[in-house]
Formats: sequence, structure tokens, C-alpha cells
Amino acid sequence: MTEKIRYEKTKKRLTEKFHQPPEGLIRLFMGDDAWQRLMRFEEMLWERYDLTREMKFPFGNEYGWGFRYSHKKSLLLYVFFEEGGFCCTISINDAGAQKVDAMLGDLLSEIQAAWINRYACGADGGWVNRSVESDDELPDLIRLIGVKVKPQKGGKAK
Repeated sequence: MTEKIRYEKTKKRLTEKFHQPPEGLIRLFMGDDAWQRLMRFEEMLWERYDLTREMKFPFGNEYGWGFRYSHKKSLLLYVFFEEGGFCCTISINDAGAQKVDAMLGDLLSEIQAAWINRYACGADGGWVNRSVESDDELPDLIRLIGVKVKPQKGGKAK
């Protein structure tokens, strides 16, 4: 069996817990391209879910500040702000893991690698961490989220 390569947080994040960053600082930190990519991703989520976005500092200093996206009461994912980008963190349970495995061949190689190298949780599930580098990844990330929480038909626009 090949050894998994764990996701390593190599990019700088906003880790000052007691100072919630304002949106202007987040945008500057991420850079305009990454911020615009995040806004496109968020719009895709709005099209599918009754979306709620909250600023959170979960899991401790290593992760830092990010947005928690949810549909009603169901967590969709966390997006952590990185210098020059952002990282999507999606938890998939054991039942969802089988669905991801079934569609794995249809996903971009970068998303496949993120799944294969997930932080294990449960028998088959785990936490997928992906520092998004291009708009091409966004549809596949939406598909992973859809395994977790089925999109509502005709989602709500902002």
C-alpha cells in the first residue's frame, strides 16, 4: 500500500484569534484573483443551497480564520484564508466516501489527490483539504459538497 501524503498547511494564514479580520484585510491578504475566485465559488453554492456564511476561528491556530458555509443547519465546508488564496476543508462521512469513490475517476487529478490524501475520520470518510489554484476545481469541489449535503433544486440566489 502506498503511503498517503498528508495535506500540509504551507501557506500563511490569518491566525490572530483575538482580532477578527475585516473583509478588506482578508481581500488584501488573499489577493484579488483568489478573492474573486472565492466569490465565484460562493455564487455556485448560493445557486444550490440556502446558504449561510459565518466568520469562524475553528480548530485552533493552525487553521486560522475562515468562512463556515452551511445549508440550514448542515455544515457544507470551511474556507480558510491563505496568503494568495484559500483552502476548502470538507468533511465526508463513511456513507459519502463510497459515493466519492464511485465518482473519483470523473474528478480532476488535483481533487482526486486531495481525496486520496484526506485526513481519515471513521472507517472510510475523512477531511478533504484543498488549496484552490484555479476556477477549474470549483465544480468538482461543489460535487464533493453535494455528496455531503444534497443540493436543493433551484437554489436561492443572493
